[in-house]
Amino acid sequence: MNIFYDYALGIIMGLSIAAPPGPINAMMAHESVKSSFHGTAVGAGAMTADFIFFWVSLFFKSLIPQSILVIFYFIGGAYMLYLAYGVLKIKGFKTTIKGSYIKGLTTALVNPYQISWWIAFGIPMLQQFSIFIAPGFFTGIIIWIFLFPKLINKIGENYVVAVKMFSFVVLLAFGIYILYQGIHAIKI
Repeated sequence: MNIFYDYALGIIMGLSIAAPPGPINAMMAHESVKSSFHGTAVGAGAMTADFIFFWVSLFFKSLIPQSILVIFYFIGGAYMLYLAYGVLKIKGFKTTIKGSYIKGLTTALVNPYQISWWIAFGIPMLQQFSIFIAPGFFTGIIIWIFLFPKLINKIGENYVVAVKMFSFVVLLAFGIYILYQGIHAIKI
């Protein structure tokens, strides 16, 4: 019975990292206007990063220093500003599905909030529950990365400019905020 509880809780935890507004969902929305496969590819890239973070957290949970995050604030913030600029400047869609996947993977690997999520929630999740939480966790992410792009693709064709501006604003805001957090972390 605990296995089913852990699996169901894992789905909720997977949705908790995948569904909130942020840079990955902004990129998924932007890419989904072209096709839902492009949006799903961005999400699959981010899920690959979560898979990497899962294994790092599982095996090295006691060795990850909190101070390492400061580096990711600057790398992640600068990268998100670059992505925001790219969203604003793009005239058409030039990325392949592979390119969308790489964009999702690289963004997630340097995203301090995703890294912080794993330190703050991922490690305790792995310490408190059985390993059966992992399949549920990735099921929750898979549900999101397929449903969200389908929805955006259905409504997005009518609102291409709105989706583009939403993606730009979210990426710009997160980029600035993450850089601010990095500067603030150095002062402490």
